[in-house]
Amino acid sequence: MQRNMIFGAVLLTAFVLAILGVVTPMFFEPAVPAKAGYAIAVQEDTSGAPAVEVPVDWGTALKTADVSAGQAKTQVCQSCHSFAPGVNNIGPALYGVVGRKPGTAPGFAYSPAMTAFGAKTPVWDYEHIFEFIAGPQKYIDGTKMTFIGMKDRQDRINIIAYLHTLGSSLPIPAPNPAVTAAKPAAAPAAGASNTAAGASNTASGPAPAAKGK
Repeated sequence: MQRNMIFGAVLLTAFVLAILGVVTPMFFEPAVPAKAGYAIAVQEDTSGAPAVEVPVDWGTALKTADVSAGQAKTQVCQSCHSFAPGVNNIGPALYGVVGRKPGTAPGFAYSPAMTAFGAKTPVWDYEHIFEFIAGPQKYIDGTKMTFIGMKDRQDRINIIAYLHTLGSSLPIPAPNPAVTAAKPAAAPAAGASNTAAGASNTASGPAPAAKGK
């Protein structure tokens, strides 16, 4: 008798749970997002004009760069690169890279993209390295180097100054202040050119007739 009562209670409990599982979703339907995934807040650039970098006067910048700071910044490179002569890692050895022809570190298997870049580029000079480490994938589409890039201008100059101490075959050029003086003009903000054009048209239009006295 007692076993029957226990068995009946178990059956009743199972029945109630089954009913709740069917009925509850009818009253509480989950909200389904319009798009799968999750939102990532990104601050929108509302400046209206792309940033334009001033050219680097390497004859001045390398002599005043902080080599120690550059060496410290290369900590992020050491997971893929060695700074010892002739030692390749996931990436090619960086000893002697300044002044070396791209894609020619002995014993390293380069991507076709880097090999093609090396075919048309005589050496890794200061400017090429400066632009490359700012965004490798943007500078050489298809390179195996997936590093997101070093955005800070002075950090890149310091890194290049440090690399120059590691067997560089490229001399430091004479200072050329005229390079930095020739700052490229930034693109006008959105709508600014239209406003200026409108003002120009207004100014060049016919003058209003003088009123009679």
